[in-house]
Amino acid sequence: MYRPHAFPVSVKGVCVRAGQVLLLRNERDEWELPGGKLELGEDPMACVTREISEETGWTVTVRTILDCWLYHIRDGVDVLIVTYGCRVDADSPVQVSSEHKEARLFSHDEVAALRMPSGYRRSIDDWFTRLDAAVHG
Repeated sequence: MYRPHAFPVSVKGVCVRAGQVLLLRNERDEWELPGGKLELGEDPMACVTREISEETGWTVTVRTILDCWLYHIRDGVDVLIVTYGCRVDADSPVQVSSEHKEARLFSHDEVAALRMPSGYRRSIDDWFTRLDAAVHG
């Protein structure tokens, strides 16, 4: 009997403010984008807006989808990751939720040296490229 694979969907946002991207350090000591699990019936853009607010206290406007990829965390744990480019709507400080150990802003150049899944890095690179093109295009 055929059994389809089932895994959660996590919607993440690439939030750049003043030329730096917001990243959160998780329990695996990896840096990740803010966001979280898509609830049944929830719009993905509404999900990422809600999750970023819950995890950081920031208000964002979701602009465009950047990427979608399957993240294999460990045996039996896989998550479909969907990333969006976001505009940060305020300059308030980050409020780190209990879900993360730390929050920091990083320059684009600093991201390459951080411990994180390659899909996050790819999304960050894409969003910085799009933002730069909008300014210099």
